[in-house]
Amino acid sequence: MKLISIQRKTKKEKRYTAKMGILYTQVTYVRKRFFLFPIKTLHKYRNTYYGEVKDCGECLLSK
Repeated sequence: MKLISIQRKTKKEKRYTAKMGILYTQVTYVRKRFFLFPIKTLHKYRNTYYGEVKDCGECLLSK
């Protein structure tokens, strides 16, 4: 049994970009877990309308 594992989870979020306004997108979180408890978020990214993968630091949370 592994003590530390990596989990990838996708959920739908509301984001805001200057060019497109409010945007509903699927954000994928990559988290490090100890047993069932999440320790820290390693990375989060989203897929764009055109299929590109972007880092979530580029867009702000919804206003």
